[in-house]
Amino acid sequence: MHLKGILDEDFINYKIPSMYIATSMCSFKCDTESGGNWCQNSVLATQKTITMKNDDIINRYLSNDITHAIVFAGLEPMDSFDEVIAFIKSLRKKFKCKDDVVIYTGYSKDEIEDQIAELQKYENIVMKYGRFLPHYDRHFDKVLGVFLASPNQYGERIS
Repeated sequence: MHLKGILDEDFINYKIPSMYIATSMCSFKCDTESGGNWCQNSVLATQKTITMKNDDIINRYLSNDITHAIVFAGLEPMDSFDEVIAFIKSLRKKFKCKDDVVIYTGYSKDEIEDQIAELQKYENIVMKYGRFLPHYDRHFDKVLGVFLASPNQYGERIS
């Protein structure tokens, strides 16, 4: 898997302690559509892309007694969908782990219907949808258990 970073213990992006994986691709659709440089993950694009084997990441995750979920986020996990789905497949089938996998996407649900259908084949998948919109107040999302930056963003358990 190609990634921009990994954080073994994250307490910000989901309601339970999680491993945070920063994916390596993004079209920067949010900035393009808003006409500015608003993306909080822009700095990630300048960081070196690293490559790690899925098994190594999963073993690292499973060896940590603190974390009980995996969060894929910035840059844009859906722009690295083949890698994300391969990771989930290995996590579920090879390692028999049913912990929540949370995917933060800037896409709306209707833009990624085919990918959602593929993800729904696996248990305990949670999606966060919606582009960042500047100049709005944050709001609390009950599904994710965290504050999100724009009113159009929301979490949904899809399986």
